[in-house]
Amino acid sequence: QVQLVESGGGLVQVGGSLRLSCVVSRLTFSIYAVGWFRQAPGKEREVVAAASSGGGYTYYIDSVKGRFAISRDNAKNTVYLQMNSLKPEDTAVYFCAAKPTYSSTRYYDKTSEYDYWGQGTQVTISS
Repeated sequence: QVQLVESGGGLVQVGGSLRLSCVVSRLTFSIYAVGWFRQAPGKEREVVAAASSGGGYTYYIDSVKGRFAISRDNAKNTVYLQMNSLKPEDTAVYFCAAKPTYSSTRYYDKTSEYDYWGQGTQVTISS
C-alpha cells in the first residue's frame, strides 16, 4: 500500500520559516508528479505548489510565490516544501499528494487529479 507521510509542521511566529517533508513509499517515486495542498478551517483544500516527476517544472499559487519552494529528491523518495516569510493566512493543515504520470514535464494543480495523499501536518502561524 502506498504511503505518504508528512512531517515538519508546527507553530511559528509571523515571518518565520518551516520546511515540510513528505516521504513516499511503496511506489516508483520518479514517475510521480507531486503537490502540496493546504486546508484551513471552513475552507476548501487548495493547491500550494506542485512539481513534475523530474522536478524541473513547478507551479505556485500567487499568494506563496517568492516565499515557498517545492523540491524533490527522487533518490530519497521525498518531496519538500520550504516556507519562508510565513503569514497568519498560511495557517492550515498541509498535505502532500502524488500522481503517476508519463510526462516528465507536467505538474498538476487540482485535488481531483491526485491518486495518493498523506495524512497532513498542521502549520500554525502566530501573530
